[in-house]
Amino acid sequence: MIYTIQRGDTLYNIARTYNTTIDELVRVNGLTRPDDLAVGQNIFIPTQTSNANITTYTVVAGDTMYKIASRLGISLDALIAANPQISNPDYIAVGQVINIPSGKRSIEVNGYAIANISQETLERTLPYLTYLSIFSYQVLPTGELTNLYEQNLINAARNSRVAPNMVVTNIGESGGFSSDLASTILNNQEIQNTLINNIITTVNAKNYAGVDIDFEYLYPQDREAYNNFLRNLKSRLPQGIMLSVAVAPKYRDNQEGILYEAHDYRAIGEIADRVIIMTYEWGYVYGEPMAISPLSEVEAVISYAVTRIPSRKILMGMPNYAYDWALPYMAGTAARTITNTQALNIALDNRVDIKFDTKAQAPYFTYMDNGTERIVWFDDARSISERLKLVDKYNLAGVSYWTINNFYPVNWAVLNSMFDVTKIL
Repeated sequence: MIYTIQRGDTLYNIARTYNTTIDELVRVNGLTRPDDLAVGQNIFIPTQTSNANITTYTVVAGDTMYKIASRLGISLDALIAANPQISNPDYIAVGQVINIPSGKRSIEVNGYAIANISQETLERTLPYLTYLSIFSYQVLPTGELTNLYEQNLINAARNSRVAPNMVVTNIGESGGFSSDLASTILNNQEIQNTLINNIITTVNAKNYAGVDIDFEYLYPQDREAYNNFLRNLKSRLPQGIMLSVAVAPKYRDNQEGILYEAHDYRAIGEIADRVIIMTYEWGYVYGEPMAISPLSEVEAVISYAVTRIPSRKILMGMPNYAYDWALPYMAGTAARTITNTQALNIALDNRVDIKFDTKAQAPYFTYMDNGTERIVWFDDARSISERLKLVDKYNLAGVSYWTINNFYPVNWAVLNSMFDVTKIL
């Protein structure tokens, strides 16, 4: 259940109302300042579980069956069916205990990790992952790969039954994705064969379980060359090694722009074992302030994607970060990248109310910093749960997080309340 903080609320009163403890609310929400709450803040409240198949909920003032079903992300019909003892679903009493159908399905969860992730964060996150995609091996113009010192991440992943994936990117010397570098690789068969040989050598030497190709900003004319590279790589990978491919979020096949045009959803969906759709960055560092993953835009992408890619191959992208912009926005200025926990702390420090955009299904707030107005868009329990509902709605394989380098407890609490996590090792 997700509860929105009202003026005058305390964790003590919320815990009493919903028959839980302050310590539990602090733990699952990662509250670093439990004595401070912001109006509009959404917190996750775990329901009581009596056994593996039945979850119970105690009715509080203002509840209806419809409201409970909506908050918990289940259908009203399923809730009524789980409570045959209720003769009139239009009437439920305060203090009444009702059954909540659990019926969680298992999904795959990928987490991208920068190799410098702390050991503590890694160990706390691995139980929630199917795949750990370690970022990244960068391609050189010769087909060689840069070095990456990640063996400790691979070992930790395997010890937690998480499949480690080798991420390969076309990031150039300047630090950004290079269209020219990718074109050199994709249009020279000798260099391409060298690259594939080096990928296979690394997979075998490092004991990787899969390969993730994240080539971005490809020239439109390289679209078919990219498809052929992926086909060639897939055909040569050792048996049992999974191939995943990261793609830009598209609404249609002929979507214009260097980020989109060379990513052929239908072809990549046929070639790859998993397709990671990067459904984030609508709000981005150098862009206008807005939600990073607005629900309406994410759903538009996913609804198109499932017409081109088998739905059970799709991992929907989930951001694990927030942005803080100066207002008024001036083109070319950069937002600050912060964590979701830092975002909440900024709201608490400045004693501002948190608002919720119903179309984007995302929280935001404004505050003053040394005379400058600023706006923060971030994620909370409610926005996370609304996007996760798309996994069931479109029958997706699961989700993929960018990145897991900071641990946001409420994200994993919400995910765990809705799904089990597949372990393939």
